[in-house]
Amino acid sequence: MSLRIAAAILVLSAGSAFAPALGQGRDLGTGAMGRPGDYSFSGGPAVYSHVCQACHMPDGKGAVGAGAFPSLVANPKLEAAAYPVALILNGSKAMLPLGNLLNDQQIADVVNYIRSNFGNRYRDKITAADVKAQR
Repeated sequence: MSLRIAAAILVLSAGSAFAPALGQGRDLGTGAMGRPGDYSFSGGPAVYSHVCQACHMPDGKGAVGAGAFPSLVANPKLEAAAYPVALILNGSKAMLPLGNLLNDQQIADVVNYIRSNFGNRYRDKITAADVKAQR
């Protein structure tokens, strides 16, 4: 199976997580997914596996298919913690805005996770208060 087909399958399967909200006639704007943090998973690895890895892959290497999902591996753009927070909150290109899906703690947890894994060694931590200030 080609990488493009595999990525497309993962993106489509990830979309099933949005099906209940879309089935209610809502779009992905404010309130479409309920309140931020309505999801029971917590901690960086859990948020990554439930929300991020469908596009960025379990190993963080990214993919190209239905969209271009950049690699998180040894990514110098992650040096400034505010950068991934802004992308998660607001989206960009193929990245959907997830600020209405994740609460401040979940965003801080996943940002700290990706900045300290996948070959990234950024030691400074971002807090939920930092995310709230950036919303």
